[in-house]
Amino acid sequence: MIVDDLAAFLRAHGMPVPPELLGAPIARPVVVLVEDDERYRQALRTVINRSDLEIELIEAGTGVDGLLEIGRKDPDLVVLDYGLPDLNAEQVVERLLDPERKLTAEVIVVTGGIAEDAQARLRAAGVREVVGKTSGMGAVIEAMRQALARSMAA
Repeated sequence: MIVDDLAAFLRAHGMPVPPELLGAPIARPVVVLVEDDERYRQALRTVINRSDLEIELIEAGTGVDGLLEIGRKDPDLVVLDYGLPDLNAEQVVERLLDPERKLTAEVIVVTGGIAEDAQARLRAAGVREVVGKTSGMGAVIEAMRQALARSMAA
């Protein structure tokens, strides 16, 4: 088989063999999406599935559930709705970015609109990107793509 020949050639010449040639499953980045609006979450899931993003998507509908999933999965990226029913994004981010948690994932906050001072507090807490829902799902996907690229480059 051609794949086996290529893997053998790479090994014979002391070159690394990509996992996909070894038959090992390729690890996909894990993204935790925390969004309480079921319709928006479902629409975003559909757009993600149709995009070129190759990710494992974990979903949560509340801040507490999001924190639990993040603790369980140690994601590469967190996409967080600002206005959740139990905790707002600032409260979730405060818990996530606590130095004792050692979270390495980037956090993107998605919002229908927030005051500039709230946005400034989020950025001061370590949020790199705040995306308005009115900018469209394409803007969210692009922010995710850029964040994952930074994560994979690190």
